[in-house]
Amino acid sequence: MIKVQTMTKLIGTHSGSFHADEALAIFILQLLPQYSDSLIVRTRDPIELEKCDIVVDVGGVYDHQTKRYDHHQRSFNETFSSDFKTKLSSAGLIYKHYGTSAIQTIIPDIEANNLEILYKKVYKSLIEGFDGVDNGISRYPSDIDPLYEENTSISSRVKHLNPSWEDPNPNYDEKFKLAIPLVGDLFMDTVKYYGLSWMPARQIVQDAFDSRYKVDPSGLILSLERFCPWESHLFEIEDSLNDPNMQKPLYVIFEDSNGSCRVRAISKKLGSFENRKPLPEQWRGYRDDELSERSKIKDCIFVHATGFIGGNKTKEGAIEMARKSINM
Repeated sequence: MIKVQTMTKLIGTHSGSFHADEALAIFILQLLPQYSDSLIVRTRDPIELEKCDIVVDVGGVYDHQTKRYDHHQRSFNETFSSDFKTKLSSAGLIYKHYGTSAIQTIIPDIEANNLEILYKKVYKSLIEGFDGVDNGISRYPSDIDPLYEENTSISSRVKHLNPSWEDPNPNYDEKFKLAIPLVGDLFMDTVKYYGLSWMPARQIVQDAFDSRYKVDPSGLILSLERFCPWESHLFEIEDSLNDPNMQKPLYVIFEDSNGSCRVRAISKKLGSFENRKPLPEQWRGYRDDELSERSKIKDCIFVHATGFIGGNKTKEGAIEMARKSINM
């Protein structure tokens, strides 16, 4: 057990092997002024845990008033909100109660409305994954075997920090100290990305959605004023309309970093590799003059072999590629 000093805030968690969820829970707490200089007590001794100011992932109690945040008890079924089905781990519990305060330490000048949006987005995009993995909840309720192994997740990386079973003198406390900044860096990067990059993009996507009929009478082509993280915003905008009869856009046009333009086929679902309508098969894998000849469109640059994206030297050319693709 890590030795502690009196008058210092104590964060209790269990000893022995550790997981990503309590490492993230502690990182979030230590972002807050009241716990910034706290010490970590790793123990399963109830007497020692009782001395702690706050306890996560151990103790068999969830009680916000007494600052006890365990999720292992049989009766525990807490979720982030009624919009989610994933049972919380210690990461989700701490984020649910202290997440907005943690975000404000990272982005102090965030507006209240944006804070609420960001709070929910960070949970959905990051924290829920910690909760699902720790509680053994499969992302895919199916018996289909995966096509490949995937061991690069943050939970896997934290798991691999634990001492080897062959280590004659395992020091779990020292290894746990490595896990906290590992998950912490991911949390910080996620909050900064969604708060400072993703959030400002929403209005750009909204404007493109609202003006889509000016780009083409079909309304199936969006043209972004400038490139930005657009995909999740578009899906959220579409969902907010709750219109089953709406024709959803098929393509997004945006300028590339080198000044040319891209035409991107929109995915069927967020994160899916399947598109609503890929660029035509007869264009795929071709480039430059040969592609321009095949498509009868000037200044073509390329179309990816899967048809999910293509390029043209001009915005007009990219839009024309999208227009022709609609009817092919």
